[in-house]
Amino acid sequence: MATEKLDPTTGRTTTGHEWNGIEELNTPVPRIVFFFLAVMALFAVGYWILMPAWPTGVSFTKGMLGIDQRAVVTQQVRDAAAERAAWTDRIGRTSLEATARDPELMRYVRETGRTLFLDNCSACHGTKGTGGPGFPNLAARAWLWGGTPETIVETITKGINSTNDDTRVSQMLAFGRDGVLTGEQIRSVAAFVRSLSGQALDDGEKAMLPAGRKLFADNCASCHGDTGRGKHEMGAPDLADSVWIYGGDRQSVFDTIYAGRQGHMPHWSDRLSPTDIRILALYVGTLGAAK
Repeated sequence: MATEKLDPTTGRTTTGHEWNGIEELNTPVPRIVFFFLAVMALFAVGYWILMPAWPTGVSFTKGMLGIDQRAVVTQQVRDAAAERAAWTDRIGRTSLEATARDPELMRYVRETGRTLFLDNCSACHGTKGTGGPGFPNLAARAWLWGGTPETIVETITKGINSTNDDTRVSQMLAFGRDGVLTGEQIRSVAAFVRSLSGQALDDGEKAMLPAGRKLFADNCASCHGDTGRGKHEMGAPDLADSVWIYGGDRQSVFDTIYAGRQGHMPHWSDRLSPTDIRILALYVGTLGAAK
């Protein structure tokens, strides 16, 4: 049976428990522990009394200080909206050209426009506006409908092939699927189109260039222009630059001519305010500016 005894080194009694010759001292809990326990208990009671704390079923205890985090957040939102209104009102009243020339306003446009772009546009055009297969690269400034602030505002507002009554409408015919051109003719046009952007062609493609040039003039120039530089009024892309929406390799160009293309961009007038659209349009105009 365990018995207590006095430890000769510390002068404390033991608990009588021993493990392999090591005896457990009967050491009391330090007083500072009780002190902090008492402080925390008093703090908890004080917090329960002063602050919102206990649920009461349909509500909660309000606390003597009457602090309401919902009211605090609501006020913070009001303050932020009032501060934002000072800038947005100026942008709404100032012409797009004048805003673009105002460094102070453009600093706000870049900050707010980036948030608007990430929330609404980046899913298709990427976080940096560089696009992807089927989605235009906005940072390359290869504009389908024009890159002036007014034009970009109109594109964002009305969309492209969207459900808006005044939407921009653009569609490329399916020359192969609809039987307008044969497969050999499409390959000739594809070779000529690739030559417009200075791509390297093999000997077979080079031999197709004369036929492709004539087919292009007969079937494609009405939208893309005689030199393939595109037409903003029709949303027809520039085929002579190095920017491709659906790919510029031989197979991708063939597929585009064969099956046609019809891009889609929703109209944002139902989701964004006119001022937000102006901010977004000005921000989009700055993408790729460093290049």
